[in-house]
Amino acid sequence: MQKIAIIPIGEAGSTIAQTLQRQLNAETTERANVGKEWTKRDAFIFIGAMGICVRTIAPFVEDKHTDPAVVCIDSMGKNVISVLSGHVGGANELTRQVADILGATPIITTQSDNAGLWALDTFEHRFNWSIASKDDMNECIFAFVNREPTALLMEVRDEGTEELERTSPEHVTIIQDIREADPKKYKLLIIVSPFIHHAPTGMLELHFVPMVGTVGFGLAHHPEDYEKIYDQIDEAFARQGFLPCAHRYCTIDVKKDEEFCALLKDEYGKEVKFFTAEELAKVKVPNPSTTVAKHVGTPSVCEAAAILGSNHGKLMIPKVKGKSFTAALAIDQQYLRMKQGHIEIVGAGPGHPDLISVRGRKMLERADLILYAGSLVPKQLTECHKPGAIVRSSASMTLEEQCALMKEHYDQEHFIVRLHTGDPCIFGAIQEQMAFFDREGMTYHITPGISSFLAAAAELRSQFTIPERTQTIILTRGEGRTPMPEKEQLHLLARSQSTMCIFLSAAIVDDVQRELLQEYPEDTPVAACYHLTWPDQRIYRGVLKDLATIVHDNKLTLTTMLVVGEAIDNRHGHSELYNKHFTHLFREGKQDIT
Repeated sequence: MQKIAIIPIGEAGSTIAQTLQRQLNAETTERANVGKEWTKRDAFIFIGAMGICVRTIAPFVEDKHTDPAVVCIDSMGKNVISVLSGHVGGANELTRQVADILGATPIITTQSDNAGLWALDTFEHRFNWSIASKDDMNECIFAFVNREPTALLMEVRDEGTEELERTSPEHVTIIQDIREADPKKYKLLIIVSPFIHHAPTGMLELHFVPMVGTVGFGLAHHPEDYEKIYDQIDEAFARQGFLPCAHRYCTIDVKKDEEFCALLKDEYGKEVKFFTAEELAKVKVPNPSTTVAKHVGTPSVCEAAAILGSNHGKLMIPKVKGKSFTAALAIDQQYLRMKQGHIEIVGAGPGHPDLISVRGRKMLERADLILYAGSLVPKQLTECHKPGAIVRSSASMTLEEQCALMKEHYDQEHFIVRLHTGDPCIFGAIQEQMAFFDREGMTYHITPGISSFLAAAAELRSQFTIPERTQTIILTRGEGRTPMPEKEQLHLLARSQSTMCIFLSAAIVDDVQRELLQEYPEDTPVAACYHLTWPDQRIYRGVLKDLATIVHDNKLTLTTMLVVGEAIDNRHGHSELYNKHFTHLFREGKQDIT
């Protein structure tokens, strides 16, 4: 959380100061305290005349990389001005945030902002990239904002590179290989890659290193040189052509108490993850060792840990040996731009084309093949596809045909989206597909969606968890052709009197009603929600004793969500969240995980 000081100059700014204190969790201080707090604060917000602000901070200004952000607001709250440390210090971002709170006009004079260009000096902080450039950052920025021809080489895919692709200015050319960086054509080369590269002579180079790597390591027992191992691993990887790019270090759990593990966490701020010998032994590696297996119970530590820690990613550097360590580097497949097929299982939402996540939409825009569940997913969702993409409905295809089509495109190194209704992990029938992908060694990932039970709550204008009444939501279905586990029979689940959302059960509603009436009172509120968020959506309310009649009389089909419980339309119950005596956890410096 940022440490922000607000300095109202005169009484006129006191109301503005009070508003910002609450919204930014900031503190008010006096002008006289600015000097002694200069290095202790992330930002200062002056409310008053710009001249007073400038004269106050002038004696303390040193360097944009270390100075705090300074913002000035006029006493009427009409204009918010970025004064100092616009990009690196975050004053420009804070200016926009404060302007939004006050409904004021943000005033930013930085050239790149006003020209709609990238703020290159913010990438390190914004995208968690390190910098490995040999050229002066200011010289590179000067060339960029003056629209000198720029080449952009990106060898990973993450949030930052996706933004650069989406917002690339006209004077930037995206290249696929360092050999395309021709000094006769380009003045500046921007690289986003963990690989070691050198710009041709005559070009400015700005090299960002995304933290996408996972290092697996093994250690000698209590090595004396543990303080040197971190640098030694980087040096070993550099000989393999890699820059330091690790955000996570992984090893076997018997090394938990080693001093090197504490050093990684405390001094270098790295995440350290531990695996058991049993977990590591299940991973296939290129360099298994019978000696390692004899001593710790697994034929590999560093390679297996790197692969596991990167979500079964690609092993980029196999085991390298140092005096008292072994190390390997892997990268999660989702970050790699190397030519390779990939399958993204995407949740489409409950029906309305707008109810898909931003990430899901991006996946559809990238796809070479979109295979969507045509009987459940609106085709309009796929209309954002790129030119040349293949769009197929799986409605008339068998599972074998679907898998064969995806495998065909995967082998052509295509990006494939398998588009499922709602959230694919809830009655999504993806288990069999994932089993096929696992057998074939195909990489895949799941982008969650909005489930129809969430759409039901929204359309019913109901909170499904009522304080002191029901705090549990049960997602289930009735017993049809697919048997239910004995312990999950509806009448047993109904004993809790929780809010119950029943999928795929309109066709067996008589059985559903009979089981629920064993535990719920017959006047328990119910709702039958047909085609939630679709243009032909229909919702019928009633009580449990009439549920089957509601479904039959309205000829509702399998695309109907049945909701049961007193939470429907309930406006009783009071959350402690709005109790004036309640203290929010985050205000006490704790994380509220709700």
